[in-house]
Amino acid sequence: MQTPLEILKTVFGYSSFRPMQEDIIANVLEHCDSLVLMPTGGGKSLCYQIPALILEGTTVVVSPLISLMKDQVDALNASGIAAAALNSNNSEEENFKIRAQAKSGRLKILYISPERLQREIPWMRQNLRVPLFAIDEAHCISQWGHDFRPEYTQLGNLHDDFPQACIMALTATADKLTKEDIVKQLRLNSYKVFISSFDRPNLSLDVRRGYTGKEKTKAILSIIKRHANESGIIYCLSRKNTEKVAEILSNAGVAARAYHAGMSSEERNAVQEDFINDKIDVVCATIAFGMGIDKSNVRFVIHYNLPKSIESFYQEIGRAGRDGLPSETVLFYSYQDIVTLRGFVNESGQKEINSEKLDRMQEYAESLICRRRILLNYFGECDSENCGNCDVCKNPPRRFDGTILVQKALSAIKRTNEQIGFSMTAQILKGFNDEEIVQNGYDKIKTFGAGADVTLKDWHDYLLQMLHLGFVEIAYNESNHLKITDSGKEVLSGKKIAELAVPDRTEPEKDRKRKKKGFVHSAFDKSVAADDGLFEALRKLRRDIADENNWPAYVVLSDKTLKELSSTPPLSIEDLYGVFGFGEKKIEKFGQRFVDAITDFLGNSGRSVQISHDTIQQDNGMSHMESQKLLYAKAYEPWSEEDDLKLEQLYNQGLTTSGLSKKMGRGNGAIRSRLRKLGIVE
Repeated sequence: MQTPLEILKTVFGYSSFRPMQEDIIANVLEHCDSLVLMPTGGGKSLCYQIPALILEGTTVVVSPLISLMKDQVDALNASGIAAAALNSNNSEEENFKIRAQAKSGRLKILYISPERLQREIPWMRQNLRVPLFAIDEAHCISQWGHDFRPEYTQLGNLHDDFPQACIMALTATADKLTKEDIVKQLRLNSYKVFISSFDRPNLSLDVRRGYTGKEKTKAILSIIKRHANESGIIYCLSRKNTEKVAEILSNAGVAARAYHAGMSSEERNAVQEDFINDKIDVVCATIAFGMGIDKSNVRFVIHYNLPKSIESFYQEIGRAGRDGLPSETVLFYSYQDIVTLRGFVNESGQKEINSEKLDRMQEYAESLICRRRILLNYFGECDSENCGNCDVCKNPPRRFDGTILVQKALSAIKRTNEQIGFSMTAQILKGFNDEEIVQNGYDKIKTFGAGADVTLKDWHDYLLQMLHLGFVEIAYNESNHLKITDSGKEVLSGKKIAELAVPDRTEPEKDRKRKKKGFVHSAFDKSVAADDGLFEALRKLRRDIADENNWPAYVVLSDKTLKELSSTPPLSIEDLYGVFGFGEKKIEKFGQRFVDAITDFLGNSGRSVQISHDTIQQDNGMSHMESQKLLYAKAYEPWSEEDDLKLEQLYNQGLTTSGLSKKMGRGNGAIRSRLRKLGIVE
């Protein structure tokens, strides 16, 4: 039986695991429950797909969207894995065949919605051996989450129905309360919590305040121009805006379409399919779009309006750059967005919690703190370093040593036994004799009036900065009281300095002018100089293969793989081994077509094409190993420490894969594989 790493390499075409993946897989193989928090694009699906290929029986994946199931099944089938989805889009005959395949043990992974699962449980208990249930979008089970779905609550009975199965709950967005509630609702046993970093350094973060409608349009067209022929999503609050923006873009020559709940399901599915298959570049959508999108090459996400919560915002921007390549996110923000969203909140069934989440989103948009730090701290990942890739870092405000101010505020919170929120903390520091303050005896604590020289407005600003810097957190389940974090305790004890920003009192109109003058867009990574002509030729081939198999284009190969192929073109099948995302089944199915397309392109463009080992092998009747040794002096020899050191030095000198191949006497595939194993490249 293959090991998880061997499956990763041979089936999926990746040379090494991402952080946490190997530990999560090992936990499943020990038959333990797991709660996995991993950002969008972090590789959650591999955490259950690889165990599914090792464990006896059929792994069941609970997913809320049929479109997402289809894309996942297509991708798995393309890699040679027996997977299927049991849903209402299938005919009864198709669902019958899927059940028969699962019952016979031939099906390794079965996707199903939570609603459908409840109907199928009696049949599953009688006919299937289920070693693992993977619950995707697990935050939907919690009323503290941003996307509560009642149908998820029935999943809490899975351990009763399948006592031998372990459960893996997966989500990309969950705060502290939501995490605790997921564990409680699913009744996880002997579980481990795995929290991957929520940092997405390849995403730039930009907030633009006070733009008029015309200025937004001009800015959006400028962003799209920078990403010509690339995919992007524009999120709008209203259906009307999705149609208006899509029409403006279409009139400007952009392949754009609207997407919202007012359209028929056929119309929505058509837009989604066209976007997935690169037939349109931009979708202007309400939040209904995107949850079922498994598209890796979205290069920009724009929010035309403020989202309702940081969880929603993070999940939506997470749809950009899932292949790890640099991508852009822009949020337009105006006070009218707050007015509109307040109306939605007041009509919701969870008014108090949704109001607090909207407050946090507004604070993010108005903050003077590095935006990435705010996001990471919100999800419990304390980071003291600025990212350098957001608008605040590019146009930093004036800062000062605010340690004493922060210590005063933390002391007030501590002396009230952490039983106060933002407003009362500020009032105590100002020395206000409010009735509630006097009744609780807070006017008698040492820090009462300790900040009388600071305006109330500035205290509110500093307290928000303390929240964003991770010195305090909000206990939503305790009347939104402030709690001091470990980082805050270090400041209070004098072990850490607290740097604050001077409050920005500029009006939105002035802020817009300041930004238009001062903002510099992030420079995109040019380290991989892919041949644009070859890249487009490979994109066309990918499109053809996708159409032949009725797959989304990215299921064939990702943009990241195409860029690698066009920057260091492989000239033989052997050279494809070690290329990112090119597993054995894909090489077997269509590897030769890509090699042929590359050699044709290089030949037609007048470039020299080196003779491949395949040609030597065919002409001389040699074995694969013999032809390799004829071409490369050190082929199949073990790598020594000296070889590794030399390889790293030559790579750092800027040599291409082909150049390294000549210097090291080894094939391109061997060079790529070794670079990854040494951690020099991803």
